Amino acid sequence: MSVNDAKDWSQAEKRIARIAFDKAYEREIAAVIKEVREQSSTIAELGDLWRLNDFLNARRHEIDGKYDYRYSVLIFVFAQLLREGWLHLDELEGLAADKRSKIVALTRM
Repeated sequence: MSVNDAKDWSQAEKRIARIAFDKAYEREIAAVIKEVREQSSTIAELGDLWRLNDFLNARRHEIDGKYDYRYSVLIFVFAQLLREGWLHLDELEGLAADKRSKIVALTRM
């Protein structure tokens, strides 16, 4: 089965995928906000401010590149989010078994 097209995803799977995707995104953003609060509380000089700026720019670039909701790459996105701990396998319950097994297999790579 190909999962590279929206037509390969049922409406129920699309809902499950969107909810899981959004939860993972919210978790990662919450972690970034927490880190920014911690880092900003220790700013003592201009160099500290620029380091925080660099951190934010790097995280924005990483997050913008990672959270891609195109169906052609969603299996890979979910595998990465599982590997990084932003998503939990049980949140993908309801996806077709072949999609879930592909995601699990990709987490091992």
